[in-house]
Amino acid sequence: MKIVVRTPNWIGDTLMAFPAIEALRRNFPADEISIAAPDGVRDVFAGPETTERLFFPASARKGTSLFGATADFRAEHFDAGLLLTNSFGSALVFALARIPQRWGYARDGRGGLLTKRVRVRRTDEPVHMVRYYLELMKGLDIPTFPPEIRLSVTPEEADRGREILARAGLDPGRPLVILNPGAAYGPAKRWPKERFSALAGILQERRGVEIAVTGTAADRPAAAAICSGLREPAADLTGKTTLRELLAVIRAASVFVTNDSGPMHLANALRVPVVALFGPTDPAVTAPYHEPRTILKKDVVCWPCLYRRCPYDHRCLAGISAEETTAAVERFL
Repeated sequence: MKIVVRTPNWIGDTLMAFPAIEALRRNFPADEISIAAPDGVRDVFAGPETTERLFFPASARKGTSLFGATADFRAEHFDAGLLLTNSFGSALVFALARIPQRWGYARDGRGGLLTKRVRVRRTDEPVHMVRYYLELMKGLDIPTFPPEIRLSVTPEEADRGREILARAGLDPGRPLVILNPGAAYGPAKRWPKERFSALAGILQERRGVEIAVTGTAADRPAAAAICSGLREPAADLTGKTTLRELLAVIRAASVFVTNDSGPMHLANALRVPVVALFGPTDPAVTAPYHEPRTILKKDVVCWPCLYRRCPYDHRCLAGISAEETTAAVERFL
């Protein structure tokens, strides 16, 4: 068979779906599996651990018409499609593309578009996204395996990461702490930039570490505020790396300090120690899956709200101090 897997639209969700993709890979070893991923996600699959063919359909691009969204899928003549997305639209594209077998969760009113549908299991307990995707595979009668989320970089990529850090003026002989102040979901997930700056200053003074700040171009104002408050220079890499370059840079870190975000899962997949700062979201659902990790979270009365913007005083993240975070980082140094 020719099987296509439509990945989630976010880096973190895609990584948490890795064990489900591995289950498909191991249960259909003789079949051709293609990965259909949006532009911002597909480079996750560009590493040496990926064996599937990468497929970049028009449906993964913003502003594409429904006709254009289905044309690429239809031209491939897939026999089956696995939807790791939850949307009605992604199932509609598979149906209009005439993929004979369409597998996924029956949610958001799309059950009638699927040929093999799985009901979302209702539970009062939070379900980690890794388990959520594995439950889908079990519902499809596809055996699963102990979850393992791992990424690697090639030797050439590792060299590129070291080159980026060297050009930024960082000493490779000193421990590197990377700060990741962004979160695409919204400002409610972002620890205050003043706390990141205070953390960096303390670590520079106590531990003599090098500091780098990563993120997208949208995170440049936060990075500038963080770096401007430091006695020693830090490397502002926001908006200056591709996803593969970011992986190589993270791989060189001693500790990665981050909000709940896609880069948090990238660092965890590389087994770089992560200090994760959680605000309105629940780590029981989206925490970095593997050790080494430390999760900092405050049990406030309004948590978890899942708001993109806090309408109050942002007490969930404001309650995490720079000193508390410093102590968590120091345990990995």
